[in-house]
This record gives sequence, C-alpha cells and structure tokens, in this order.
Amino acid sequence: MVSGRVGKYQRSVSIIGVGMVPFCDMADHPEMEGLTEGEFFGTAALNAMADAGLEPRDVEFFYHGNANPKFHNDAATPNMQVAQWFGMGGKGSAHHSEACCTGYVALQEAVLDVASGAHDIVLSGCAELACGLPIKGKPAHIRKRLLLEDLIPDLEAIMDRAYTRALGGGHIGQDDWIDLYRTTYGLTDEQVDEVLNTMSYHGRRAAVLNPMAMHRTPFEELAKEAGYDDPMEYLRSPFNPKTTQYLRVTGNATNADGAACVIVCPTEMAHKFRKKPIEVLGIGSSSLELMVPHNEMEITKEAARQVYEVTGLTPDDIDLLFVNDFVLASQLCAAEEVGYLPRGEGWKWMLEGRCAFDGDRPINPHGGRTSYGHAFGVSGMADIYEAVLQLRGEAGAIQVKNHPKTAMLRGFGGGQNCCIPILKAVD
Repeated sequence: MVSGRVGKYQRSVSIIGVGMVPFCDMADHPEMEGLTEGEFFGTAALNAMADAGLEPRDVEFFYHGNANPKFHNDAATPNMQVAQWFGMGGKGSAHHSEACCTGYVALQEAVLDVASGAHDIVLSGCAELACGLPIKGKPAHIRKRLLLEDLIPDLEAIMDRAYTRALGGGHIGQDDWIDLYRTTYGLTDEQVDEVLNTMSYHGRRAAVLNPMAMHRTPFEELAKEAGYDDPMEYLRSPFNPKTTQYLRVTGNATNADGAACVIVCPTEMAHKFRKKPIEVLGIGSSSLELMVPHNEMEITKEAARQVYEVTGLTPDDIDLLFVNDFVLASQLCAAEEVGYLPRGEGWKWMLEGRCAFDGDRPINPHGGRTSYGHAFGVSGMADIYEAVLQLRGEAGAIQVKNHPKTAMLRGFGGGQNCCIPILKAVD
C-alpha cells in the first residue's frame, strides 16, 4: 500500500469542551422519544458549549457529521437544518460523511481548521438516529423502525460500485482479522470464543456503570433470567448464538440513536476556559477500498505509523486506548497492531481482565460498541467525549486506575477508512 506523510500543525490545538446525549433507542426512551436529529445535535452542541463555558455567539464555525444523512434523516444539507437548534444560524458550517469513521474525521476537520489559523473556536459534532428511518412526507419527529432489509442495501453503498456491487460482493469482513489472528498465533476456535466472550463481559461491566451507555443490564442478570448462575456460561450458550464463524450476538454492535460534539481552540488560548485542556497531538489517516485483503489491518498499521511519526511518541507512551469495535474482535487485533498490547499475547491479557476498565492496560473503558451502542457516525465522537473525561479524571465510576495522560483512538468505518488521533492532557 502507499504510505502517507503527516506534517506538523501550524499551531497546537486543544479540546476545551465536550457534550453528548445518551446513546439509546429513542422509541423506547421516554425523555428522547419524538426528538429530531436537529434536537439531538443541538443538545449535544449546547452541552459542549456549557462544558467550555461558551455561548453560541463565541463559536465561529461548525462541522456536522452523519454517516448517511439521506438514508437516516432524508436530508441533503443537514448542517443547514440543525444550525438554528443551538444558536448558529447564519454562521459558517459544513457537512461531511465517512460512514462509521465520521466522528474521528469530525475531530480532524475541526483541528485542521484551527491549526491553519482560519478560525479560533470551532465546534464539530455528529448526530445519528440509527434505530429508525424517516417517513416520506412526514415531519422529522415521526419515524419508523429500521429493519435489516432496509440496512443491507444501504451497506452496499459503501462498496466500489464499478465491480463489487454488480458481482454481489460481501459486506464488512467481520471474521477476516480474527481468523488471520487465530491462524497466525495458533489459537483454537474454543480459545477465540472464550476471549471474545470475556471481552463482551468486561465491556458490559463498564457500560452498566456508564450513564451514556445504551445497554446497562448486567450479564449476571440476563444469565439468571435464562437459568444460568454463571454469566460466562450464558455467553457460551444458545441464548447468545453465533452470527458468524466467530462472533456471537454480543460480539456485534447494536444500533443506537445519539449525538456528541467537541469544541477546539488554539492551545495557547485553552487555559482561558473552564476545563483542563486536552491537546490533539496529531492524527494519522489511511484508507483502502473494502475488497482489499485484510484492509482493516493494513490501514490501522499505516495510520498508526503516521501518528507515531508526527508526534514522536511510541506505544509505550500511550496510557489508554479506544478502538472502534463494531466488530468486537477488532478491539484485540487493533490493540496489537498499534503496539498497545504485545503481538500474539493480547488474547491472554484479555482473558486475565487486564484490558477491562479496572485493569492495568485498559481498552474501551466506556463499554465498547457492543454494550455502549453504535450510533454509526456519532460513535467516534462519543469515543472522543469519553477519552476527554478520562484524561480530565472526570469519568466517575469507570475512571481507569492509571491516571492516563495520553489516549489513542483507533477509528475505523465504512470497511475502509481509518483515523487515529492521539490526545494528551495539558498540565
């Protein structure tokens, strides 16, 4: 593959505010039911402003991200349609869409804007009503359930339409990387299953404690309802069936409605605001078309190389890792690829609980996509929200033990885009 180069920013950029609404299925959430995408985005934006101690008049420009605005919200220019909800009508804005990598690119767009000197205070965020669909001719708050038969044709839109769609090519290779891992390091199918179930278990432990997470029922409770005393027995049981060769139901992300926003400014200005600034040290990016063999592994490798090169950091400098794990196995595989876990040994660390939120090498302390929920384009921005809380020491019950100073976020989306920022708490 072609290697890229990332240059130094013209000026340092820091995060000064973050805001979210909880991930949920709003049709089943009494406080969220009937809200529009504009209200979701606007609430997250206002929360980010309040976090920074800003008013809408202080923000100079905003970016709006959504994985597929036409499909999910019947909107071609959603940035224009949400601006009035948080006091930004008439100000400059832009929309972008990079499937499930959208949230990470949202940070990148804002950082590059401020680093260039174009603006000083920029808001960037994402909103996704991923549990439902708009109804043609109806107001935006009236929606219908999203069914698999609706989603599959939409997923085909991320494929190269010159060849693969016409040939009936498959979708994101859910088992590709873990199968390569299994054969490379000699694991049995049973060992892979145990590792993935253990990862599911610890993700749910974290989500239960996280007010922003979608799935907050402990596996212990679900196991008891199904007649099991041991939650691990439940996770191995037919109540948690395999949906692919390796992944069980609990190893696949569930759709969520949600929104999250971030505000950035030059680091030299950041101490003027309410909270501890979180500097964006650098961001690496790489893309490969979906049908390239092992493309997730290859683009993770390249984006990590870029961000280590531009920041001068090494894996030993990273205290905390977030991984877009809408396929649960990516959490393990990506952690080794970026050097956060030792090659061929990470599966043992997972089994020992060392990568849980209360372990010594935490990954996804917010619960990960399979328990936190997956709001497509929003999920990367939610990772940034959670990373900022961890770096500030404000993560509450899921605050990791090692008092992290740096966090790496491995973004991935559309089966082909990878974006990896490294964040650092500013003293």
